[in-house]
Amino acid sequence: MKLLLVEDDAMIASGLVYALEQEGYDVVHCKNAGEGKSAASSASFNLAILDIQLPDGTGFEVREILKERDTAVIFLTVVDDEGNILRAFDDGASDYVTKPFRLRELLARVKRTLTSHSLLTLGGATIDTVSGKAFIDGNLLDLTALEYRLLLIFASNKGQLLTRSQILEHIWDSAGSFVEDNTLTVYIKRLREKLGSAARIETVRGLGYRAD
Repeated sequence: MKLLLVEDDAMIASGLVYALEQEGYDVVHCKNAGEGKSAASSASFNLAILDIQLPDGTGFEVREILKERDTAVIFLTVVDDEGNILRAFDDGASDYVTKPFRLRELLARVKRTLTSHSLLTLGGATIDTVSGKAFIDGNLLDLTALEYRLLLIFASNKGQLLTRSQILEHIWDSAGSFVEDNTLTVYIKRLREKLGSAARIETVRGLGYRAD
């Protein structure tokens, strides 16, 4: 599971990153809204933990980008007025935690949120990100680790054009092994064959791929 943390308080951030990584999460920490928006635009995350008050903007600005990718969001902030809480939930936030907070409680909320957002779809394929399995009409798809990761990338970016370099970067980050550009073509061909008519992966000539 890949998490985005946008928090400008260095002490809170370092403690959270350590605790989340001990739980097995892959955490990307950003210190301000600008960094958060850049990360949200360039990578896919299962969950984002966002501070509202940031040196150069607000967590709501980061949330606007994450909306396009259907990323679950927990706001973590000192702001506890009713207006901001209502705005957060109206904006689709999964949870709202005020500082100071209990670390174990926050970790439990993270786990609960990830569990409730564990299913992704791409066409007629369903991906359970908790179990790491994919299904079509209830039937388990026999996917290699890289084929599953490719499916997850496409499902997290439905309808969006992904360049080959973007896809290769995602695979490198998660799998930790080098995949050549030519090899990517083979993996996508195999994934298409296994998906059949359940989902469409379109080749955009000279640019990359788009799936729905």
